[in-house]
Amino acid sequence: MQFMALIYSDEQAWESLPDAERASTLERYLEFGKRGRKSGAVVGGDELAPTSAATTVRVRGDETLVTDGPYAEVKEALGGYFLLECDSIDEACGLAAQIPAAQHGAVEVRPTFLDTEGER
Repeated sequence: MQFMALIYSDEQAWESLPDAERASTLERYLEFGKRGRKSGAVVGGDELAPTSAATTVRVRGDETLVTDGPYAEVKEALGGYFLLECDSIDEACGLAAQIPAAQHGAVEVRPTFLDTEGER
């Protein structure tokens, strides 16, 4: 089964960290990804640009509304994700607990709708 591990954290807190601490945390993310890919449990993932770079699209009736900025103003914003391949939600949550954001933000784990053959 595949699970999305959605990484939420406070962008302002991240930006206010000293450079050495931010670099150390990034190294921990990279190491988690390397270990996960080697074991086959991490099949994808990436960091997202900050919410200041977001564009939100809404369609209301016949009108398409495009707005600069994130979908909602929130303290903890979606900052990245890992796509996990696990046998159970418990296994996925165990991996999510190893993602650095679990210590300072939150990691939301959700199953995808794809089955093992890649079909719905």
